[in-house]
Amino acid sequence: MTKRLKSKHKVDRRLKVNLWGRPKSPFNKRAYPPGQHGQTKNSKPSDYGIQLQAKQKLKSYYGNLNERQFRNVYRKAIMKKGDTAENLIGLLERRLDSVVYRAKFSTTIFSSRQFINHGHVRVNGKKVNISSYQLRDEDTVEIRDKSKQLAIIDIALASKERETPEYLQVDEKNRKIKFVRTPKFEEVPYPVVMEPNLVIEYYSR
Repeated sequence: MTKRLKSKHKVDRRLKVNLWGRPKSPFNKRAYPPGQHGQTKNSKPSDYGIQLQAKQKLKSYYGNLNERQFRNVYRKAIMKKGDTAENLIGLLERRLDSVVYRAKFSTTIFSSRQFINHGHVRVNGKKVNISSYQLRDEDTVEIRDKSKQLAIIDIALASKERETPEYLQVDEKNRKIKFVRTPKFEEVPYPVVMEPNLVIEYYSR
């Protein structure tokens, strides 16, 4: 387990938001950054600081992404036609771990990544254990037969924390997901305000 994964519960307080909208977030009880100066640090952030915060928030939301991985997603976004911010969100939402999480087959983005790495998922009938795998419109994701009865899936599906977005068609009974289309930024159900335009400004400096 990486240090980043172990410290995931500190992320909310560091970024000063309940990033994943979870009722057990430590930010709900202590709405200030961690550390001995967390309650007294109130300096106004610079433009760079605001852009950095937006980047850290978006990068952290998608779980186990490190800086190199996230920058590579940005580079792919600027190479595609159209709005770079929209492209960035589209690439992040097309990740296999994002789709499994959005479909509520896992309780967190972290458990989604682990679920995929352990070989429980198939894409268009073929086993895929790479969480960053990019889905295409109309692709079908399904839980392999031996894994369909896992209790963690039932627990995740029973949760009322999140709703499944319209760009996914979920067959809970057969444990299948159809990735209908790449979503627009406004369609993605973030529990907090995300500012991908500031992320683009950060990397464009």
